Amino acid sequence: MAKGFFSTDMDREMDAIDRKILTVLQADANISIAELADRVGLSQTPCWKRIQRLEQTGVIIKRVALVAPEKIGLGLTVFVQIETADHSGPWLEKFAQSAAAMPEVMEFYRMAGDVDYMLRVVVADMAAYDTFYKKLIETIPLKNVTSRFAMERIKATTAYKVPDLPKAS
Repeated sequence: MAKGFFSTDMDREMDAIDRKILTVLQADANISIAELADRVGLSQTPCWKRIQRLEQTGVIIKRVALVAPEKIGLGLTVFVQIETADHSGPWLEKFAQSAAAMPEVMEFYRMAGDVDYMLRVVVADMAAYDTFYKKLIETIPLKNVTSRFAMERIKATTAYKVPDLPKAS
């Protein structure tokens, strides 16, 4: 049997109920255990144990409150593409630590293709982005930095579509 998402003593794959739990919790992490258990067809104790297992195995990373950035004065989203001439381990380690430590950086990816890194940066306005940009380019040598400014957020979600169980063949 192929290993699934769990590496526990039981070494079991996620079943349909685990997948339902993940789908419901992504929509509302504040749901009561009683309501969640009812929605997924379990009693409360087994439901709670499954949530704990999903947390312990790292499937559920954490539960948070989602905030509308514009409601707290963060109205500018910038996608920053970075190219570097240095692809060494020490350079990457220093750059990754520096960029990840900047609170304006919401997401940070190493990319394949003509761009080496992509950042999603959220700031108050253009002046705040300029301050961020200057801090970024002073951190470590970069070959090219291209900034793309979001005009409108059309869709934003944190919920993944949890795949159905693989079909048995």
